[in-house]
Amino acid sequence: MNNPLNPLLDRLSQPMDLAGRVLLGLYFVVPGLMKVTGFAGTLAYMKLHNVPFALPLLLLTIPLQVGGGLALIANWNARTAAFLLAGLTLLINLSMHDFWNDYPGGNPQHEMQNFIKNLGIFAGLLLLAARRPVQKP
Repeated sequence: MNNPLNPLLDRLSQPMDLAGRVLLGLYFVVPGLMKVTGFAGTLAYMKLHNVPFALPLLLLTIPLQVGGGLALIANWNARTAAFLLAGLTLLINLSMHDFWNDYPGGNPQHEMQNFIKNLGIFAGLLLLAARRPVQKP
């Protein structure tokens, strides 16, 4: 059975692809840049969550977020960028949004909400990484 929305979705596939990549890219570029301007606070937050090797990991996270986000936006090695950002998102989720742990001044409900939201971002990145490039005629 044919879905009557398929012709519309086919016509919108390129604009939806662009919008999706730009929005996913911005989701990483903006926080990556905020980590630069709020470096000390981010490092302290990582240490509060007992992230091992917090400084080297923060120094690695910033270019991964900014560079990977820009790669998604530009559609430059987007599958690879999505795969790397998916892994980063999963690691950040498990270490920084660990709602099952209790922290001074922590908000477990907020962390759970971020955890679930990031699972959705992770899923979208996996779908983007899994897609095959469109073959040009």
